[in-house]
Amino acid sequence: MTDVVIKSDVNLPGLPEAVLPAINQLAASLGIPREVLASEEDIAYAWRDLPRELREIPPELRGELIARMCVAVSAGLFDGAMNYIWNAAILHLRQKIRNFGLPVVAQILQRDFEESQLVELQDARLLELALKLNIIDEDGFFFLDQCRNVRNNFSAAHPAMGNINDREFTAFLNRCVRYALADSSSPRGVNIGAFISAVKGGRFNDNQCQIWVQRLNETHDAQRRMLISMVHGVYCDPATAEPARLNAIDICIGLRDNFNSSIRAELVDNHSEYVAKGLEEKHTASLQFFEKLGLLSLLNESEQHLLFSRAIDRLWFSHTGMNNFYNEPPFAERLLELSRQGAVPETIQDKFVSVVASCRSGNGYGVSNEAVPYYDQMIQAFSPREISALIKSAMDKKSILGGKIQRNASCMRLFKEAIKQIDVASVSSTVRADYDRLMR
Repeated sequence: MTDVVIKSDVNLPGLPEAVLPAINQLAASLGIPREVLASEEDIAYAWRDLPRELREIPPELRGELIARMCVAVSAGLFDGAMNYIWNAAILHLRQKIRNFGLPVVAQILQRDFEESQLVELQDARLLELALKLNIIDEDGFFFLDQCRNVRNNFSAAHPAMGNINDREFTAFLNRCVRYALADSSSPRGVNIGAFISAVKGGRFNDNQCQIWVQRLNETHDAQRRMLISMVHGVYCDPATAEPARLNAIDICIGLRDNFNSSIRAELVDNHSEYVAKGLEEKHTASLQFFEKLGLLSLLNESEQHLLFSRAIDRLWFSHTGMNNFYNEPPFAERLLELSRQGAVPETIQDKFVSVVASCRSGNGYGVSNEAVPYYDQMIQAFSPREISALIKSAMDKKSILGGKIQRNASCMRLFKEAIKQIDVASVSSTVRADYDRLMR
């Protein structure tokens, strides 16, 4: 049963009668045009809309920064108000990560992660981490990342590129509230130590197994993926006692119906590592693991999957790093060579298509010209399934590719150049309308 959240109304006082005349007098005394400051109408409308947004913020989160934001709005300082509400949103997301558990975050990131590193984390990286932990969803990440760009360019935090009006501020406020501040709950991750101790302990009874399956089902995708990967490792370890192996397989059978593509890919990566390192005992146990779960079909292309995954990751890292125009070509060439040796494994096709098309679409500064021939050859060889994945990704504003080309005219132009490489006859009827829309 879902808990009903009671929202408390926020009754702000009317704008002090002296505020608006004082702004006019200030502009006159400084000898500046009144138009450079927010108009009386903009201030009045922004103030009128504030209570509707503020009531979505739980009372315990309406602190000093929210009060400062309200004062700034009353004076028409929307750029300052944006900065206050953004800081409130970031501080709340940071607290949610603390509540999730920094040791758990460190396990997920597979590196040290302490309080000092959380505090020093840049806003962009904080949003990425919150998405990874499922503290925000993909919608929240998309809109909050937009807010981050607006805040960096139009707020009082930095020299502003221009002014915003009341409607733009209210939209900014709504997104900060809706995707960061509206929910005061802070779900915690599963205690990794307790979970592994339970798995390696005595044989589970039915209730014990159901409890752990429920906890893993209710936790975040990123942690669930990590814990299932750890359980796979426990099962494949030759030193593991038989009760622990049976516990591991029971947990995974209970979760199997909810295995998403990321979990399946992680298991395939782990299996491929055993093959690559010549760990025969672990490899044999891993085969048994996949057989018991009815997932043997995933292993047909496991070695190829690992090679593609690494090559794609290295290309993306070079594309998003410094001097990408100079660094991309060898990684693009390497990926092209791999793709020519056989069909791209289905488990990695979506990622392959997204990264190749995103790199081919460049960024706001252009594209790596020396890498373009390699990208074009890969796009020309896309299978009908890969073409469909490409079109769907391009039409999805929340995807990396879709967000890029729909926000940047240069990237859209380069993307259109790229998809001209595709034979129209290979475009599935299910995405043909979207394909035609993109080509217009």
